[in-house]
Amino acid sequence: METEVDKLLSNPYAASLAFVSVTVLALIVFLYFFEFVTRYKCWAEIKKGNLAVAMATGGKIFGICNLFRFSIEATDSVYQSMIWATFGFLILICAYFLFEFLTPVFRIDEEIEKDNRAVGFIAMIISVSLSYVIGATIVA
Repeated sequence: METEVDKLLSNPYAASLAFVSVTVLALIVFLYFFEFVTRYKCWAEIKKGNLAVAMATGGKIFGICNLFRFSIEATDSVYQSMIWATFGFLILICAYFLFEFLTPVFRIDEEIEKDNRAVGFIAMIISVSLSYVIGATIVA
């Protein structure tokens, strides 16, 4: 079975489709986990026009996709890229908890839910920035 998959992925169009499909599916799963750990409902808040939530969620989307970008560049197989991107996501979600913990003067989730755009912007920048640092550590 694995050799059949390898033959299929030797075609650059099939490989591209496979990597994008896996990334989109993983993005949905990883965003679900972020939705689960935040105190607000991302998509309900975005529907209401909450720009802080949109920025924070956009940063998470960019960060997750950027981790996949690095993992695809560093590895030869879809399986390896999934493993590395998942590992990177776990680090990214730990960084989210650390960000919440290291700002004791206010609750990050509460401020984002209140549409505090400054906090939403910082959350977005942290997700994007850390995805580059985490991605740089991905090796084949």
